[in-house]
Amino acid sequence: MVALAGGVLFAAAAPEVEISNGLVRATIALPDAGGGFYRGTRFDWSGVITSLESKGHTYFGRWFKAHDPALRDVEFRADLDGFAAGTPSAATGPVEEFSNAIGFAEAPAGGTFVKIGVGRLRKPDDAKYAWSTRYEIVDPGTWSVRPRRDAVEFEQTVGTASGYGYRYRKTVRLSEGRAELVLEHSLRNTGRQVIETPVYSHNFLVIDGQPSGPDFAITVPFEIQEAADKLGILKARGREVAFLREPDKDERAMVPVVGFATDPKDYDIRIENRRTGAGVRITSDRPLARMVVWAIRPTRCPEAFIDVRVEPGREFTWRITYEFYTQPK
Repeated sequence: MVALAGGVLFAAAAPEVEISNGLVRATIALPDAGGGFYRGTRFDWSGVITSLESKGHTYFGRWFKAHDPALRDVEFRADLDGFAAGTPSAATGPVEEFSNAIGFAEAPAGGTFVKIGVGRLRKPDDAKYAWSTRYEIVDPGTWSVRPRRDAVEFEQTVGTASGYGYRYRKTVRLSEGRAELVLEHSLRNTGRQVIETPVYSHNFLVIDGQPSGPDFAITVPFEIQEAADKLGILKARGREVAFLREPDKDERAMVPVVGFATDPKDYDIRIENRRTGAGVRITSDRPLARMVVWAIRPTRCPEAFIDVRVEPGREFTWRITYEFYTQPK
């Protein structure tokens, strides 16, 4: 790994930057259409965290063996810890996705649509949009990156072809004197059409390399409507999503988390590991629109959605905070 001016690091040709505040240290992959760590068409290219450590515990990092930055996100197969070589997700850390393909429905086959945080993509045919499809990137937009000792500022501008355009800003910041990571976002609509989409963080938590299972607990401040996945791995009840057992290497589980109010105070999620004592609290200044918990053996993912709607010429902002802590074992 070679260090360059401005704190940018290059590992396996992928540009990265390391930030620290003395209590948290994180490595962040930088957007790069030619050599970036993540170049898929599902997730936002900014703020992909390839590692994060705090107080002797790890929270984000690689949870897959093989890595291809441009291929589709997840393909399961039992001979490689549940993932087929060359096709697992290349996304790590609290990577985010703007779920709607903006302008996809009205675009003709061969036309373009917008995926925020990725750019302008080609619609190949009349098939429905599928997040697992690798679409041609026509224009990744214009990216600028401003690294500091304890933060990285990203900005992407995408032009207004077909009436859709935006300026998207994200700052990944470590709070001074606190074991805390803050993601600050703003989305300005520079086009002629309304931009409307859910956005969520996949989270891909890999706390201390521990496998998903009964040592983990995910809690919220509201009473959850009881639910369970079909494999008997996850159970939502009371104010907790519990693991009833460890998933096998090719098993995946998902349960909805229903019962929250339209108040940002319910966007308050804790993930704790009883074996190592590591915990993280995730909060936001925007209310939940939807929440699910998705899990496989190497990672567990509380996916908390918020709704974004931006009129032409207006701006929408939101913030997500990760507080890292240690609990008594």
